[in-house]
Amino acid sequence: MSILPQHKYPLRPLTYAPTCPRLCCIARVTCSATTTKPRSSQNPLVIEPRLVTTPDLVTTIPSTGPPLPNDPSLQSTWSHRGWVASGCTTLVISLAKAMMGAADSHVWLEPMLAGYVGYIVADLLSAVYHWGIDNYGDASTPVFGSQIEGFQGHHKWPWIITRRQFANNLYALARNVTITVLPIDILCNDPVVQGFVSICAGCIMFSQQFHAWSHGTKSKLPPLVVALQDAGVLVSRLQHSAHHKPPYNSNYCIVSGVCNEFLDKNKVFEALEMVIFFKLGVRPRSWSEPGAEWTEETDETHPQVTVH
Repeated sequence: MSILPQHKYPLRPLTYAPTCPRLCCIARVTCSATTTKPRSSQNPLVIEPRLVTTPDLVTTIPSTGPPLPNDPSLQSTWSHRGWVASGCTTLVISLAKAMMGAADSHVWLEPMLAGYVGYIVADLLSAVYHWGIDNYGDASTPVFGSQIEGFQGHHKWPWIITRRQFANNLYALARNVTITVLPIDILCNDPVVQGFVSICAGCIMFSQQFHAWSHGTKSKLPPLVVALQDAGVLVSRLQHSAHHKPPYNSNYCIVSGVCNEFLDKNKVFEALEMVIFFKLGVRPRSWSEPGAEWTEETDETHPQVTVH
């Protein structure tokens, strides 16, 4: 039996043995006293194994699919519109100075010829830039990394460019035109120089829109744009579509396409690729078998061209 806990020390065992010899056995009675500790009122600590998940690791994996029609990356912002407005302003100033200078000097032929040369040079520069972006570097390349990544995505989903709003598509080029042309507007009054600069810079700035139109559906394009494409003034849909077919190494021009025939027939870019390979040991992407990143996917949503 147990005694109450207020006893500090337990009692010694007590033994009772009867003296009757007739008993065949001795009955022994033992009493023991023990103390019991009061139970703690606190709940016991229970350790249970748990599976720790990190959902953030899943959300940081970038999507490999094309952007949705209303993706913010395709929408114009006020910053985009501001750069396009500033680019257009510098172009208008340059063209106005060319016309005013020609009127004052009564010489119109030279500024007009200079403008035509600027138009040809813009088409050539667009091809050189397009060729370089398509064949060299990657997303980690300084300065041009994001543009290289964008052009790689363009080959996989070429119809995305038709979803981009107007200012979103042009603001990067408009920013460069503003920074380059504005000092010329301020420092130069030569109508020939301004004639060349205004047309060349204007075609470069709007080249991405010409490019977008070359991916558009004829029935959805403005009639004037279709007429200019058919006349060869702007790069046509048929001509540019050849660039999006294996081996993806021709028809790089995206302004008018007038330089494509010369560049492709004379293998200008193939010669440059050989020079770069023998001098630097760098192979262009066009020498390799096209991978999944170059395989065009079908647009299942049939997006509309939006201009804002």
